[in-house]
Amino acid sequence: MIVQDVINHLEDFAPLNYAEDFDNVGLLIGDKNEKLTGVLVTLDTLESVVDEAIETNCNLIVSFHPIIFKGLKKLTGKTYVERVVLKAIKHNIAIYAIHTALDNHVEGVNAMICNQLGLVNTSILIPQKSTIKKLTTYVPKQEAEALRQALFEAGAGQIGNYSDCSFNIEGTGSFNGNTNSNPSIGKKGETHFEEETQISVTFAKHLESKILKALFTSHSYEEVAYEITTLENTNQHIGIGMIGEFESEMDETEFLNYIKTKMNTACVRHSELLGKPIKKIAVLGGSGSFAISNAKHAKVDAFITADLKYHDFFSAENELILADIGHFESEQFTKNGLVAHLTKKITNFAIVLSKTDTNPVKYF
Repeated sequence: MIVQDVINHLEDFAPLNYAEDFDNVGLLIGDKNEKLTGVLVTLDTLESVVDEAIETNCNLIVSFHPIIFKGLKKLTGKTYVERVVLKAIKHNIAIYAIHTALDNHVEGVNAMICNQLGLVNTSILIPQKSTIKKLTTYVPKQEAEALRQALFEAGAGQIGNYSDCSFNIEGTGSFNGNTNSNPSIGKKGETHFEEETQISVTFAKHLESKILKALFTSHSYEEVAYEITTLENTNQHIGIGMIGEFESEMDETEFLNYIKTKMNTACVRHSELLGKPIKKIAVLGGSGSFAISNAKHAKVDAFITADLKYHDFFSAENELILADIGHFESEQFTKNGLVAHLTKKITNFAIVLSKTDTNPVKYF
């Protein structure tokens, strides 16, 4: 097994296409073709984590946060980032970061928070835009069924709980091949009319190369006519943050004590209590102040996130409770989820959960 094999499992689960544009995800350090000795999963990659990888004979670190976020102009060991990079390279350790690709996954970071809190009826808080594409192509009528099946097998035609979805129109196509053409139907230099089926299917954007490969492999024409468009349809399976409900409502003090215990945090900073029961809430792991308006629009009773600033708390405006549980605390179960996923996929290899506490915030 090589490093790329683990990457394939990770990206099948959380495709990098759905990471935010500002992010730096994927293989950051190392050779993807290196033979694997072990995988260490962590929230952050610090020097102590690299030391742990060395001690446990793991030459791949799968990290939630990327150690390289901004451009590095020097590698002198002056900063903790530079020291991590130098040590990883020196000991031939690869580092892979998944970050917002997992944030935007329906079973990712925020689903893990929902599971920890026992929430039900969950849905995406902020669906990501431009994640659905549409393919329209034209094929000889007698070949339509075979092409449809090839596209379905490649992942096209999935809409919510339905599969094999397509729209088909019968019509007549025409073409005239020049002297350099090699038409599979008709003769070069002559205009040919063919009874064709127009096939339209939708697909998730990360499948585009796979869909096109199926199209070109299964289509008999020398030149395949097709169109791909990006749709504005809302995709409720990809996006950041989640909404969910408790099985039973609880009062505000009970709610704050509950999340403090369940999320294993030493402190919960919150906005003014409103004297209302808590049942429907929104969660967003990491820095979530940008989503306060989305939480209010969703009519939740409380919004759990991290890194709220002083003036952010005013934004509650007596509509909901804002609860800041800490950045590390909101994402701490992510590495457990990654270990569980990789262990199911790779049953004959060591997947090690990092024991290093990487939380830089301490409480007195």
